[in-house]
Amino acid sequence: MFSLIKHFQKQDPVRPSFWEVVLVYPGFHAICLHRVAHYLWINNLRLMSRIIAHIARHITGVEIHPAAKIGKNLFIDHGMGIVIGETTIIGNNVTLFHQVTLGGSGNPNGANRKRHPTIEDNVIIGAGAKVLGNITIGHNAKIAPNSVVTFDVSSNDVIIPSPSAVKLKVV
Repeated sequence: MFSLIKHFQKQDPVRPSFWEVVLVYPGFHAICLHRVAHYLWINNLRLMSRIIAHIARHITGVEIHPAAKIGKNLFIDHGMGIVIGETTIIGNNVTLFHQVTLGGSGNPNGANRKRHPTIEDNVIIGAGAKVLGNITIGHNAKIAPNSVVTFDVSSNDVIIPSPSAVKLKVV
């Protein structure tokens, strides 16, 4: 727990105090509550784990399925609107900004199939990005804000969205 607090202090440019992280950082609260819910999930106390995840979503604005596997030092900055699906696997030292979705792209051949992304170590995913399906985002990759990623991303790659907006001149 203390290492996660120190990680939040290190990652946030405002360098919050220990007590700021503990008392007012919803990303920190979401991860702590997920750890409890995940423990209950893997010990077949599924209803209780879903209840804790549901409460956590209302408190923090971050929705993490209790079955999702999360490594060390996940940093959720401005967590409102984050969704992490059931079969998602997140490595160590990953940073997620607000409105990120790590979601599925359907239900391929049954409920127990992997249908959410695997995010490897040291990945940064920008605000509003959607990472969908059973894909892998490689080590040290960066996903720019508002990207929609439905394909594997190699280690050290940077993904940026293609410009889809047309600039209009108003006369």
